Amino acid sequence: MNKVFNKQNPSDLISSRLKLFIIMGVSGSGKTVIGKRLAMELNQKTDFEFIDADDFHSSKAKQQMAANLPLDDTMRKPWIEAIINKLNELNSQNKNGVLAFSGLKQKHRECFRVLNFHCYYYYLFSDIKTIRSRLNARENHFFSAELLASQFKAMEEVASDENDVTKFDVSSVFDVVYKQVLTCVQLVLNKEE
Repeated sequence: MNKVFNKQNPSDLISSRLKLFIIMGVSGSGKTVIGKRLAMELNQKTDFEFIDADDFHSSKAKQQMAANLPLDDTMRKPWIEAIINKLNELNSQNKNGVLAFSGLKQKHRECFRVLNFHCYYYYLFSDIKTIRSRLNARENHFFSAELLASQFKAMEEVASDENDVTKFDVSSVFDVVYKQVLTCVQLVLNKEE
């Protein structure tokens, strides 16, 4: 676990705004596995919904990635808009969210910060060799290991003003990483009790 910067102002945490925990990283970093498990655990105490950003890609975008062609910003735009629409719907239902989202571009990460949620980003990272081996073991997914290099290239490092991001090295087993993420989430939630 590697804290990037201080999280939001502590007085902001007292706010009644809903929470959005965003598990981000390149494909194969464990976003969906950790995000689903986190949402399931959080649901034992309050209302959280898991959202997988992959579910909002168009069939055309999925076909392009399956053909080992990276998406450009034009193809990403409706995808981001669809995710935002879902999050706004969640907010209107007074539900918190856990979002599995690549977060490759800073401008896309910023889109969620302007919504009516307190956002907390948990950036799962590792070297390309480790991630590629996990992708090769994955079945029935449109994203191939051959496209991974393009995601590493597209991933924009966390900027100095992105003070809501915590980094986790996912080279170890997922159970260890999950417990680290859960600990950070619980610290956020406990400050409000």
